[in-house]
Amino acid sequence: MTWASIDLNADLGEGFGRWMLTDDEELLSVVTSANVACGFHAGDAVTMRRVCERAAAGGVRIGAQVSYRDLAGFGRRSMDVPADELAAEVAYQIGALEVFARAAGSRVSYVKPHGALYNRVVRDEEQARAVVDGILLGSAGAGLPVLGLPGSRLHEAAAKAGLPVVTEAFGDRAYTADGSLLPRGQEGAVVTDPAEVVERSLTVARFGVVTSHCGRTVAVRARSLCLHGDTPGAVGLARRVRAQLEAAGVRVEAFA
Repeated sequence: MTWASIDLNADLGEGFGRWMLTDDEELLSVVTSANVACGFHAGDAVTMRRVCERAAAGGVRIGAQVSYRDLAGFGRRSMDVPADELAAEVAYQIGALEVFARAAGSRVSYVKPHGALYNRVVRDEEQARAVVDGILLGSAGAGLPVLGLPGSRLHEAAAKAGLPVVTEAFGDRAYTADGSLLPRGQEGAVVTDPAEVVERSLTVARFGVVTSHCGRTVAVRARSLCLHGDTPGAVGLARRVRAQLEAAGVRVEAFA
């Protein structure tokens, strides 16, 4: 299954105070959806407000990128959080971002977990249900779409709760043979060769497949393509990917 169009998303607002990790302004000129850090793995009130204002001005959809409470580890450390606590913290993050999105004349259009939480809810049913409970609580029944890995427990829980699910693929991450992401601690987990990232992105968008780390072809039916904003040369790479997608006849447009 392939798509006539695909969404291009990136993680934005990943700074704190004077520390800035992502080139938000430039990336917002390329992507169609912005996964905005909500203060738990990165981001603060000023940063969230600024990103929401620029996203709204550029017609970019605003997504809440929710995370474990882990500023020191950038949300990439595995944590065991009780389900009721995780649900409340997910709702808290969505609510915080919604304030700034509404003030900018927009709204939170979807939710995407970040880092360790993203990988955890691929297989952990309890944590996946907790994230969905948090989305329902934080969106006051708005039915926000949930962006995540195809076939994940998160998407199963979201679908059972009546939330729209949006499948995602990564142009700059390596995959295992079962379609999950290769853990960042393993060699080759992050794809750094620009030509390879572009080729992988095109293959996902046009044919719905990706080559795994072990060389196996894996089906990845994705409506949205993620490029990480914290990788070196992220802006130039995002521009190159978008240009090549459009040259191949793939429309780049938001899913929400």
